[in-house]
Order: sequence, then structure tokens, then C-alpha cells
Amino acid sequence: MSGTLVDSNVILDIVTDDPAWSAWSASALERCANEGLLYINPLIYAEVSIGFTTIEELEAVLPDASFRRLPLPLEAAFLAGKAFQHYRRCGGQRRSTLPDFFIGAHAAVAGLRLLTRDAARYRTYFPTVSLVAP
Repeated sequence: MSGTLVDSNVILDIVTDDPAWSAWSASALERCANEGLLYINPLIYAEVSIGFTTIEELEAVLPDASFRRLPLPLEAAFLAGKAFQHYRRCGGQRRSTLPDFFIGAHAAVAGLRLLTRDAARYRTYFPTVSLVAP
């Protein structure tokens, strides 16, 4: 599979017009869209949904024509669990990091590059994933 899995932080930067990141995120998203298909998965969809009252509002921001939906394969769930286990053994805290491991594992298993502005964890735990990051 080719294309780009778009991390929720990039979408949220654009939607919220983040003063520090919206310009970079919009430019990177446009570049990736010009180079191939854009994808999201259920975790990314869920993370972005928090800022919306209705699913219709969310769908207007994430139209199917722009962001193809991918199911999360079980192989990605397994890899995410193993990477998270390694993270915890290395002293990582429990906080809400598990979704990032699912996103990184999904990109790895599907052979997608990942558009994100939080590259450090992905580089460490998913070194085979090609990143588009600042």
C-alpha cells in the first residue's frame, strides 16, 4: 500500500488554526495529498472527534474523498502492544500514549508513511516507518 497516514495532531493543528503549527501542518498535508492518497484510522478519527459536537461536523472536516478510512489490522494491534511494552520497560509513563503506538504500528504494518509533528516516539519504536515531520 502506498500513501500517507495522517496523525490527528496535524489535522487538529489545521482545524484549530494553531498559531505555532497550522501553517506547517497545512503545507505538509497539501504536499502529501499531491503525492498520493491520505488515510486515517479509527483512532485518528476518535482523537479528532473530541473537538466536534456532531458526527456531521466531523465528517465535513474529514470527508471520505480526502481522507480514506482504513480499519486497524490485528497485526498492527499486536505490534502496538509489543512496542508499548518495550516503552514501559524502558521507563515510559502510562499516560495516553497507547493511541500513538497503534498509529505507528498501523503505518508500519500497512507500509504507509506517517505525517506527524510528534516524530520522536515514532522514530524510536517504529524505525521502518517513513515520517513526514518537522
